[in-house]
Amino acid sequence: MSIRHYNPRRRHRRGISDRSRLFLYLVLGVALLLQVSYPLLEGETLRVVTIATVYWGAGAMALHALLSYGARYVFTYLAIALTFGFFIELIGVSTGWPFGVYSYDPSLGPQLISVPLVVPFAWAMIAHPVLCVARRVTKNWVFLYGGFGMMAYDLFLDPQMVSGGRWTWEVTGSHVPFTPEIPLSNAFGWLLSGMALIAVLHLVLPRDRRKQSASYTAVDFFLIWTWFGGIVSNLFFFDRPGIAFLFGTIYGAFLAPYLFSRWLGRP
Repeated sequence: MSIRHYNPRRRHRRGISDRSRLFLYLVLGVALLLQVSYPLLEGETLRVVTIATVYWGAGAMALHALLSYGARYVFTYLAIALTFGFFIELIGVSTGWPFGVYSYDPSLGPQLISVPLVVPFAWAMIAHPVLCVARRVTKNWVFLYGGFGMMAYDLFLDPQMVSGGRWTWEVTGSHVPFTPEIPLSNAFGWLLSGMALIAVLHLVLPRDRRKQSASYTAVDFFLIWTWFGGIVSNLFFFDRPGIAFLFGTIYGAFLAPYLFSRWLGRP
């Protein structure tokens, strides 16, 4: 009598086609190259690149969402993120809550009720990768972890845009460390609004990926480059070592558990 070992059949997820993968990496590559060029430009070219970076970044993350989770996911995610981003910014510029008192410069392009049309796409650009990270790292605290990630991302974004004159703040109390031109209320505002957005996305969007699904490599590149580029640009191009340290530490704390899980943890 022989003993046979039974190995249950595993569900192997096939990757996307080579053409789809190439298209995804091309869009992502353009977005990252635009970010690379940012510290090297000035004037009108810098203004155009600033806006283009957001649209290409949002396009890359939306394309990854489509190739990973399907059309229902990406259309729902874009509808929620863009709508949420617009209305939270509209409330912000109109009332000063939850971020503080601020106003946008016309250099960011066409506006709708004092909110530049490009701004909601910045919310959509970061919401999908943050949701992917939060869902992988935790099961019960996705909204909290995701809100922390949204706040960490803004520690890099806001000083860069304020120094470029894309928006201005009224600072009457405590400010974000190393950035006296940005009120501390902005960080808390991003934490609260980020938790709200990620909570809604997590509740509504499916978790199961397509059978022919894109890997998380595009998300990894986007997040890692944001961290690396934010540190390098603030250290060597913008002469803001304090921001490099603050952003590098907090954003790195958000990213580290995800990268450990991706590369050294469960498959």
